[in-house]
Amino acid sequence: MNVEVGNRVEMKKPHPCGENTFEILRVGMDFKIRCLTCGREVMAPRRKIEKNIRKIIGE
Repeated sequence: MNVEVGNRVEMKKPHPCGENTFEILRVGMDFKIRCLTCGREVMAPRRKIEKNIRKIIGE
């Protein structure tokens, strides 16, 4: 999967605030993503994030 820093992605499961769109902040062994509604930043393993991405929206 070709995910780059700055991309916006739609996830299968929403954040607890209700939004399911996130911005990619860091790519590596772990991904750092930011919720576009509440601004909360989350780090998670690459495998988990790639599995839960529904579509890549772009920049």
